[in-house]
Amino acid sequence: MMLRLLLLTCLGLFATATRCPAQAFQRPPNIVFILTDDQGYGDLSCHGNPILKTPNLDRLHREGVRLVDFHVSPTCSPTRSALFTGRHEFKNGVTHTIWERERLTLRATTLAQVLQSAGYTTGIFGKWHLGDEDDYQPGRRGFDEVFIHGGGGIGQSYPGSCGDAPGNTYFDPVLRHNGKFVATKGYCTDVFFAQALQWMQRVRGQRPFFCYIATNTPHTPLQVRPEDEARYRDQVTDANLAKFFGMIANIDDNVGRLLAQLHAWGIERETLVIFMNDNGGTIGVPLYNAGMRGSKGTPWLGGTRACSFWRWPGTLRPADVAALTAHIDVFPTLAEIAGAKLTDTLRRQIEGRSLVPLLRDPNAPWDDRTLFTHVGRWPQGQKPDAWKYAKCAVRTSRWHLVSDSAKGQKQWQLFDVQADPGEKHNLAAQQPQIVQQLEAEYDRWWNTLPPFLVNESVPGPKRNPFHEAYWKQYQGPGPNRVPPPKEELSP
Repeated sequence: MMLRLLLLTCLGLFATATRCPAQAFQRPPNIVFILTDDQGYGDLSCHGNPILKTPNLDRLHREGVRLVDFHVSPTCSPTRSALFTGRHEFKNGVTHTIWERERLTLRATTLAQVLQSAGYTTGIFGKWHLGDEDDYQPGRRGFDEVFIHGGGGIGQSYPGSCGDAPGNTYFDPVLRHNGKFVATKGYCTDVFFAQALQWMQRVRGQRPFFCYIATNTPHTPLQVRPEDEARYRDQVTDANLAKFFGMIANIDDNVGRLLAQLHAWGIERETLVIFMNDNGGTIGVPLYNAGMRGSKGTPWLGGTRACSFWRWPGTLRPADVAALTAHIDVFPTLAEIAGAKLTDTLRRQIEGRSLVPLLRDPNAPWDDRTLFTHVGRWPQGQKPDAWKYAKCAVRTSRWHLVSDSAKGQKQWQLFDVQADPGEKHNLAAQQPQIVQQLEAEYDRWWNTLPPFLVNESVPGPKRNPFHEAYWKQYQGPGPNRVPPPKEELSP
């Protein structure tokens, strides 16, 4: 009898281990985090796009855990700040993408710093966009290896501190590698992935790595390889859409090369690959937006719903997760997976929830929650309170309360997004108690913000810091300046 009980107990423990991959989390995986810029939820063939083909992103979708109600911010710097801190972007001082209002407050601890504390080596390749002044640069925010452009995109420059090296383009860009500008050869996305793969080759096997590949594509300007544009030139009537799709196709090719290399190195079962996009769609939205209303820069679902694929072969089983999840959840999730120890101060910083229960079991209990969206971007120097109700929203799993006012008037509309995901039927008049409840939650949240809005009306430097560093390295402007050193990168 005792032997039979022992056998049944062992079988039960085995079944539990088979159902729940908790033991596999005891050894922290390598983490590759891919974030694209201005690719929309509908800009993948696995999400139903009728023209665009993304076989490698589709593979991540097919082989990973898919968060199907995952939301980010309506624009890029805000999303990135929330991903790297686990809290709403306004709590990081990030209310815009320029004018110093894109700078991630120095009071915040970043995800990269936490992963470093857990024994990871960390690298960023591509877009940072959380501050171009020295103290805000990623090398001082937790990254061991830094290979980036400046500002919000290659070639972009704005008054103040946000801007890239002068005269840059998507082809053969000059990039900043661990504090030094280098001239690269090739198309920007190819260059970023190639450099990331070279770095992973160098560091793999020594300790776990966190590789953050943040492409500046398919963000405008639509500078695309001719052969990639040619893939769609005859399939769409809009020339810009052909370029946009070509840029995404190039991203997809690079994801395929990455997955193949992880397999060739024999580390794909030790590596968690995450794919996300940073805000709602742009160029491709008129063609296909998965039935959603709105796009980048709006508080509608089409402005915030994003891809979130988590592939970890042998540990995470492919599944759809229907729970309401968000960018603020990524930090606590990766901290838990990495086995990081969080201080009480850091726990107070985090507003998100660990997704680990859902990654293990898509039907795990998940309490309803309230998420807040605000596009920000009010005019420089104006008081935020005057724009409290401009392009904002409150979201629960069922309800979406939206004020799409352009100038700050309160214009609430209410949608039951479970029954009406296209947000076509305003129920505010029929459900006044829901409007009142969600508005009260929004008011309480808004009232917590003033101490955190540290970048409002901050004067910027007289000269762009990326330009300043560029000219300092190359001995000043003019025809006699020293050209950037060559750093040959093979795609």
